[in-house]
Amino acid sequence: MKNSEQLYKALSERILILDGAMGTMLQRYKFEEEDYRGERFKNWEHPVKGNNDLLSLTQPHAIKKVHRKYLEAGADIIETNTFSGTTIAMADYHMEDLVYELNFESAKIARKVCDEFTAKNPDKPRFVAGSIGPTNRTASLSPDVNDPGYRAITFEELRVAYKQQCEALLDGGSDILLVETIFDTLNAKAALFAIDEIQEEREISIPIMVSGTITDASGRTLSGQTAEAFLISVSHLNLLSVGFNCALGANQLTPYLETLAHNSGFYVSAYPNAGLPNAFGKYDETPEDMAAQIREYAEKGLINIIGGCCGTTPDHIKAIADLVSQYPTRKLKKFV
Repeated sequence: MKNSEQLYKALSERILILDGAMGTMLQRYKFEEEDYRGERFKNWEHPVKGNNDLLSLTQPHAIKKVHRKYLEAGADIIETNTFSGTTIAMADYHMEDLVYELNFESAKIARKVCDEFTAKNPDKPRFVAGSIGPTNRTASLSPDVNDPGYRAITFEELRVAYKQQCEALLDGGSDILLVETIFDTLNAKAALFAIDEIQEEREISIPIMVSGTITDASGRTLSGQTAEAFLISVSHLNLLSVGFNCALGANQLTPYLETLAHNSGFYVSAYPNAGLPNAFGKYDETPEDMAAQIREYAEKGLINIIGGCCGTTPDHIKAIADLVSQYPTRKLKKFV
């Protein structure tokens, strides 16, 4: 992978900044059904409003603008607009046939903007992380309470879907593959298996970020794993980083990051929400509040990569970037 050397060098020198929420920023555009459709999908037979990944094809200027704002705020790593970019998730919109194009074009948009910023300041190279969401199916749990043995998806179906997405993300110019918001580690294992296949077939080494999500105060993922169990489950691959994102605000995430930081030989990433949602599902935490909480991560030496998830904006990312620039990056642990 072309930029891997620069990526590892940057990680050894400082805490890298990941971008913030794409959805939060796109909400500001107040796009309606016809905006999602654009000219190309004007006569699509099914509703598409809410399919944010589709905007890479119909409103690419908006996606480009969001990426640019995060890079201006100090982000080193930009996520592609592909959180739902699998045939499994796109089935909701009957757009499975568009999956390769959606991922390829999204990666191309992010690549172009990152390259612009790197060209302006070669001492601060910018990297593209291909975003691979968890899909809307779970391989470990039954969606039917009356049939606990039932599964809505198989490991093989997940592997095939993830492989198609990952190949398109790489072809479009991604430097990193980011398997994120993992609520079911078996889904993540299917994605990691697919990535490993691609590594073998293409004879390349892909920097892989893995980010789980702790779904409630019990400190477990939706499929029931503790932070330590999650780490053990994904440690069979040579990962770039392991971490947590979403579901919790920065304060609530601290103990789980401590578990990762003390037990992992990988770099550690975190991108929490801007606090917990209020009664209306909005995130109220200001950039200053969020940065103040993330100070604890930096002071304790818990992180190598930091960003924001739901509710975060370029202002949040700028506040976080300004704060962590004063702290050294976490030292990697050696385990025999």
